[in-house]
Amino acid sequence: MITPADEVLLRRAVALAARAVDAGDAPYGSLLAAPDGTVLAEAHNTVRRDRDVTAHPELKLARWAARELDPAEAARTTLYTSCEPCGMCAGALVRSGLGRVVFALSTEQLVGLNPASGDWPELVRDGPALFAEAGAPIVAYYRQGPPPAR
Repeated sequence: MITPADEVLLRRAVALAARAVDAGDAPYGSLLAAPDGTVLAEAHNTVRRDRDVTAHPELKLARWAARELDPAEAARTTLYTSCEPCGMCAGALVRSGLGRVVFALSTEQLVGLNPASGDWPELVRDGPALFAEAGAPIVAYYRQGPPPAR
């Protein structure tokens, strides 16, 4: 359930999206907040500027959280974003351990406003194949455990 406090932070994410447009970037903005509403980090889309298809604000914040927060802290955060996260970003958000996502526009609403947003080619996927060969490094890694962090 979206609360009035959520709406305040969601408006800030929308303002980040507007600022992105002013800077010549795509209109998407996000922020990560602590349970008390303190903004921990914020970002906007820089795909064009950076020439990086992964430069979505949600992905930037997922990376930031994974680097800067311990898992318990990350689980208590909320990501506020101007549009529903795409599949790439949603996967990163799950893996980074963030607790909640609140978004202003759904993907369906975004495509309604900009039909080109839904114009992605279908990716041909073949597999699985080579189970034994591909599985060997996976089994070796998880049996011995990951190497110590540097």
